[in-house]
Amino acid sequence: MRRRVGLLGLGALGLTACNRPQAPAVITQPRVRWRLATSWPTALDTLFGGVRALAEQVKQLTDGRFTLTPFAAGEIVPGLQVLDAVRSGTVEAGHTASYYYLGQNPALVFGTGLPFGLTAQQQNAWWYAGGGLAAMQSLYQDFGVINFPAGNTGAQMGGWFRREVVNLSDLQGLKMRLPGLGGKVMAQMGVNVQVLPGSELFLALERGALDAAEWVGPYDDQRLGLPRAARYYYYPGWWEPGPSVELLINRRAWEQLPRSYQNALEQAAQSMNLAMLSQYEARNQTALQALVAGDTQLRRYSDDILQTAWQVTQDLLADQSRQSPAFQKIYQPWQKFQKDSLNWGKTDALSTIQRFLAP
Repeated sequence: MRRRVGLLGLGALGLTACNRPQAPAVITQPRVRWRLATSWPTALDTLFGGVRALAEQVKQLTDGRFTLTPFAAGEIVPGLQVLDAVRSGTVEAGHTASYYYLGQNPALVFGTGLPFGLTAQQQNAWWYAGGGLAAMQSLYQDFGVINFPAGNTGAQMGGWFRREVVNLSDLQGLKMRLPGLGGKVMAQMGVNVQVLPGSELFLALERGALDAAEWVGPYDDQRLGLPRAARYYYYPGWWEPGPSVELLINRRAWEQLPRSYQNALEQAAQSMNLAMLSQYEARNQTALQALVAGDTQLRRYSDDILQTAWQVTQDLLADQSRQSPAFQKIYQPWQKFQKDSLNWGKTDALSTIQRFLAP
């Protein structure tokens, strides 16, 4: 009997062991390491610094298993070849302004902004709620790339000039750095337009290879040294009222990511979009005050320059729509979105506040 009880006891113990809930297997996501090329020099702590912050957020959201290493312009590819590097798979991701590549498809300009186009607030509304993200992701499919808005510089300035530009005739023959459709508009107004990365602007302007150059606004322009190379600072930056910069990702690399890593990238890009705009809005106002208190001569573009630029822009947009089905496909709903936004904007308090606060 004792032997039998003992056996029964062992059997019961064995049964209990078999039925005991097992600890779940530890499931870990793969370790993924990407290279992220940018169009920015490291001196630009809002643009390049924003990319570093994005990489850090992705790392935190994935418990350190998904890391992106940002590279400044020129470290892997030149600043104006980021899209090509992502497209070819030379790097898995990039951060750039899409209008640098309008020669490959003119519709890419919508990813950054159009002359006399959307403000930063309107641009973000178009991206997230006005069909912009779907439109641009459809366009980028032809490049084997998926994109997300990942930053906005806010309203930009109209550039640094080595001499005064009093009227339209003073633009004739000037050598000016200005990318995108704004550059095409200025070219039709008699400017010798060039496109250079930010890291090359100071030397080109200081040595006279350029007569004028625009970048972003007071804060970044100071960091690039542009106030030391030119004295006259013009506004408004009519060609970029609220331009976006984008995170570009090689589509094959994207599709190989776990969904949680994709979510982390999307979340980090959206956070970066808000943070960058906030930083520029705060930093530019302080920087402009410092510039004006120094040797910088602040100037407004003359009415004849602005009126001519407006008309040339409308003609150029109409021509692009006729010549490029891809451009027209995005431009028509974009145009309606802008009109509706302007109508809505007439009812807000901004114009009234500006009138009362005007000096």
